Amino acid sequence: MEIDLRQAIVNRVQGKNEDELSEIIEGSIHTEDMALPGLGVLFEMIWQNSTEAARKKMISVLRKQLPPTQA
Repeated sequence: MEIDLRQAIVNRVQGKNEDELSEIIEGSIHTEDMALPGLGVLFEMIWQNSTEAARKKMISVLRKQLPPTQA
């Protein structure tokens, strides 16, 4: 049986409570780049199930965290 990356990530977090999910996310930040695809899949799930207002807020937060462009 072949399982794709998205499904493997969903399987890893499925059934976890909020504290466990938080630990998984926190544990994936500032680690090896291998964790980044997993965070991307989780962000995709959040994005797809967010309201337009929540999406705008996420974009605003992201934009504020980006370094300014150098001219």
